[in-house]
Amino acid sequence: MVIGIVLIAIMSLSGRYNKLVTQEETVKTAWSQVENVYQRRADLIPNLVNTVKGYADFEKSTLTAVIEARAKATSTTISPENLSESSLQQFQQAQEGLGSALSRLMVVVERYPDLKANQNFLDLQAQLEGTENRIAVERRAFNEAVQSYNTTIRRFPDNIIAGLFGFDQKPYFKADAGAEKVPEVQF
Repeated sequence: MVIGIVLIAIMSLSGRYNKLVTQEETVKTAWSQVENVYQRRADLIPNLVNTVKGYADFEKSTLTAVIEARAKATSTTISPENLSESSLQQFQQAQEGLGSALSRLMVVVERYPDLKANQNFLDLQAQLEGTENRIAVERRAFNEAVQSYNTTIRRFPDNIIAGLFGFDQKPYFKADAGAEKVPEVQF
């Protein structure tokens, strides 16, 4: 009888522990997908820069800013095991800098009608737009995985097991400051 109760308790404990491990791995997988789509964007940038460079004789500072922002964005990485609010914020800032540099590049490109009609440029621009959509989708999937994991480790009795085995809450991706404002488009 006592052995049966102990076995049931151990099985229940191990089942809940395994559930927490599975959810933590889901968060890690979701984070890897976020990094994957950001890397895709970074990989497209050299092709975009070279295409633009071939057609436009424009401000070197814009091109330099894109190259530097790409370098910073690709050098800022986070280990899924050490996701923290500050490391996620640092990652987001680097990615925001790259997005900002790309936006400035696209504004400069508007001055070159031949470039805007170039098929290579149009293909790259479409790839970047698709990548930005993929980034949004993967960030949402990451936040859903984090929400499920964080909810589980806070609910009784999983919160006891999470505390015993060191399962900590994971941070969410948050919108950039000012993202709620509609951007102003000028022609």
